[in-house]
Amino acid sequence: MTDEKSSLTGELSIEAVLLDADFLVKYQSVDKAYELLKNAIERSPRSIPLREKMREICIKSKNFTEAARQCLALVSLYITKEDFDLAYDRLQEAKLLDPRISVAPGLEAIRRARRPVFNEPRERSQVKTSVALAGDLSLISIFDAIQVIENSKLTGLLSIKSSSLLGSVYFNEGKIVDAEANGKNGTQAFRDIIEVSSGVFEFSTSEKEFPVVIQISNNTNFLLDVLTQLETEKAQKEGLAN
Repeated sequence: MTDEKSSLTGELSIEAVLLDADFLVKYQSVDKAYELLKNAIERSPRSIPLREKMREICIKSKNFTEAARQCLALVSLYITKEDFDLAYDRLQEAKLLDPRISVAPGLEAIRRARRPVFNEPRERSQVKTSVALAGDLSLISIFDAIQVIENSKLTGLLSIKSSSLLGSVYFNEGKIVDAEANGKNGTQAFRDIIEVSSGVFEFSTSEKEFPVVIQISNNTNFLLDVLTQLETEKAQKEGLAN
């Protein structure tokens, strides 16, 4: 009975911290929200909701180093819960937030958790972790990067980082299957991503395919459809303004 009561009290306390953090952010007290969450995480270091909230606030305040640190902590926690897709997402996000981070140890941890091998030989099969493509969006457009990925039929994650956006586009054998940006996913996220013209991008290959959220026949038609929609909406707004 005591353990159950203690657990319930802990959950209520974490919920209260999350609500307080949201309240502080709403009223432009990001530093206080950061300190509140930092102290709460020290008390409950294995709390996924606390670390996710800290990650979210750090990204919004452009504290990318701390956001990356929280992503790496979340990778381990999600592996423990056997939520490997989220573990992989946070690992890639950590790399995007801080390019100095090596994703190799995290990918190996995910691989071993998915398929634990006993008495594994000393020479393991190499995990595919190499960056296949990277560049400056002011020199190489997102469209050019997508075309290279499509022509090469690559499976992996295209990460985009600019002053206004942190996003990802997922590919299965060169075809776009999902996107994430600004708290959105799917086509809505992709609409935000393709309007970015400055910043950096990096494409990392993946040994596994991603769930298909964006259902398309080919990338070119999808890109044209999205661009047409954006141009139409822009023209409508300009018409209303006039």
